[in-house]
Amino acid sequence: MKVYGLTGGVGMGKSTSDKLLRDRRLPVVDTDVIARQLVEPGQTALAEIQALFGADMVDVDGRLRRHELARLVFADATARQRLENILHPRIRVIWQKQIETWRAEGQPKAVVVIPLLFETKAEARFDAIICVACSGATQRRRLEARGWDRDQIEQRIRAQWPIEKKMELANYVIWTEGDMDTHATQLDRVVASAS
Repeated sequence: MKVYGLTGGVGMGKSTSDKLLRDRRLPVVDTDVIARQLVEPGQTALAEIQALFGADMVDVDGRLRRHELARLVFADATARQRLENILHPRIRVIWQKQIETWRAEGQPKAVVVIPLLFETKAEARFDAIICVACSGATQRRRLEARGWDRDQIEQRIRAQWPIEKKMELANYVIWTEGDMDTHATQLDRVVASAS
């Protein structure tokens, strides 16, 4: 089985790539989705986050106050590292189990979407790395469209490796400045090239 790691900068097209790959019936697991599941009410990771960052990180319904946590951890690298120490090992166990399941099923190809793939030193687990990228101006426009202010955007960008470094280390780069068809065509070529 050929296993791809898919990464890229925030707002650069990872979710779009995920959807396009799923539309092509490729098995995909997104570590951002895993992270959200790990902090659902009743999960051990949520209890650890609450113990570390304070009771006010959870609302009256027992749900993580994501905006508050993001505001804290993206302004403080030490706090962000503590959060990552809670989440990243759990996330890795889950996506690695998913790969083993796909392998047992005889899947020929699979993709794991990991925004911090290089930052978490996960590259050795993959046969090839795909990096989705766009210009900084396009990235900022996309993040503004999400309702993020300038400070939020800069904090998120600084929390990841520079996109140029990710592109240099990747086996394939998908440039997402164009339309959806161009994005899809690039992905199709990458996946088809490794039959």
